Amino acid sequence: MTWDYDPVGSGFVTSLARPGGNITGLSMLAPELSGKQLELLKETVPKVSRVAVFGTSTTPGTDQRLREIERSAEAFKVHLQFLDIQGPRDIENAFRDARKGRADAVLVLASPILESHRIEVTDLAAKNRLPAMYHATEFVEAGGLMTYGVSLTDLFRRSATYVDKILKGAKPADLPVEQPKKFDFIVNLKAAKQIGLTVPPNVLYRADKIIK
Repeated sequence: MTWDYDPVGSGFVTSLARPGGNITGLSMLAPELSGKQLELLKETVPKVSRVAVFGTSTTPGTDQRLREIERSAEAFKVHLQFLDIQGPRDIENAFRDARKGRADAVLVLASPILESHRIEVTDLAAKNRLPAMYHATEFVEAGGLMTYGVSLTDLFRRSATYVDKILKGAKPADLPVEQPKKFDFIVNLKAAKQIGLTVPPNVLYRADKIIK
């Protein structure tokens, strides 16, 4: 597998260290990822005190990400509001509930539903003038403000090493599942201007790519 949100939670492998079956490869699950996303969001909008977290509770890896965000939120003194997206109709309602909860920003977790409706998500974030942090580059390309997430390009390259080993006789059960090593931080200044946000220079300095 080139990537999976949570191979153990999905039931593909017994553990990352010892897959135990006929599947191995790479995982997108990085426990520190969501905490870093919240940190960057807080640095971009220092006055943020309430963050709406969009995700799908049935998506593998969501529970782990929420636990990490909660730890970071406590450190940054940020109140979280988790909004469960179980279908396309929940997206607009989630933004409405975020507004009712007086959210200052939005953090979007990995979710097939949100990814397949990313244009609607980014449009609603702009319409509601809410700074949003996403987990995948595609959201920023669709007009989102910023993303900090796993580099899929790096995972694709690394997956070739597994193909090589297996073709040479290695058993998948004996090849540990590797976690992400490279992450991309992208900022969209067009989106920032649209919601009247000035991104601090120190944040822009850390970006791997800036969309102007």
